[in-house]
Amino acid sequence: MRASRRSEVDPFIVMDVMEAAREAETAGRHIIHMEVGQPGTPAPEGARRAVMAAMEAGPLGYTVALGLPELRARIARHYGEWYGVDLDPARVVVTAGSSGAFLLAFTALFDSGDRVGLGDPGYPSYRQILSALGFTPVGIQTSPQNRYQPVPEDLPEGLAGLMIASPGNPTGTMLGHNALAALVEATQSRGMSLISDEIYHGLHYGARGVSALEITDDVYVINSFSKYFSMTGWRVGWMVVPEDHVRRIERIAQNLFICPPHASQVAALAALDCGAELEANRAVYAKNRALMLEGLPKAGFDRIAPPDGAFYVYADVSHLTDDSRAFSAEILREAGVAVTPGLDFDPVRGHGTLRFSYARSTADIEEGLARLARFMAARG
Repeated sequence: MRASRRSEVDPFIVMDVMEAAREAETAGRHIIHMEVGQPGTPAPEGARRAVMAAMEAGPLGYTVALGLPELRARIARHYGEWYGVDLDPARVVVTAGSSGAFLLAFTALFDSGDRVGLGDPGYPSYRQILSALGFTPVGIQTSPQNRYQPVPEDLPEGLAGLMIASPGNPTGTMLGHNALAALVEATQSRGMSLISDEIYHGLHYGARGVSALEITDDVYVINSFSKYFSMTGWRVGWMVVPEDHVRRIERIAQNLFICPPHASQVAALAALDCGAELEANRAVYAKNRALMLEGLPKAGFDRIAPPDGAFYVYADVSHLTDDSRAFSAEILREAGVAVTPGLDFDPVRGHGTLRFSYARSTADIEEGLARLARFMAARG
């Protein structure tokens, strides 16, 4: 049967690494997982209890396309609590994870062939989703001097939109208020749509993340319950859109998704009130981050941009290899540590970079660092 050209997207390499790690574990090996950006903790206890109660109370059928009204109102309140932003709940759209939000946002904002700017290194699925939808992703080579975040001077002409992420994946670096405001001004002056991925908000180790909604209402802001809220497999997220885009998004969501998963929305509503448990998780990440920033350079991975947030360290290993995919396979084979090659995040420079995740338990991080140190010492 014929296949479309738009379906010829690249694989998500980290998923291939996960599969290789799974095969090694099936063969009896103990693998330390530093490849996947997934918390090692479950959904908050209050969220799990809420779902059990809801399941006992009755069927969990369709909700309205934009999500449970009480969840949308609670998310709006969240912006007041965290950012001091007075947000109309009508502008909140609950989605099937941030991935569902990307589909809705890209479909609502861009026409076939439109060019959309993405900072490299960056989350690889932005590029692949845009391509699958018939848009043209335009990689923007960001610099270490700017902590791998785009600045207005980096933006090429002819873009219909710009996708930013702060904290970023794979780097964990963040845009401060002035840097974010400069990008807002640059995109607005050129008539470009701006999408701000804020999925790692809450995971910061100094100053908190700045939401684009603190600067402008003329933006799409995307977030999720996957990372800070420790609910990756529940597939529930949200986005905030300008008031005059709500009905546009609603029509698309009705047809593409009908609604987000009902059970996941119940869990998400409860998770927003589980702050003590979530902050305890963040304290573990902070400890893990400190271990990584000390242990990776000692092992020989010393060219890194210290992360402001998320749970990643992005390392330049171009002095060690010109094939990050082969290098990550060697590390998995010889050290029993799964790490992600940078080709996932930067098609141009990724052959010389690796991403290390510290989202798992502290014991795993300590063991992984010890294995990496032994591996690098033996490698010479």
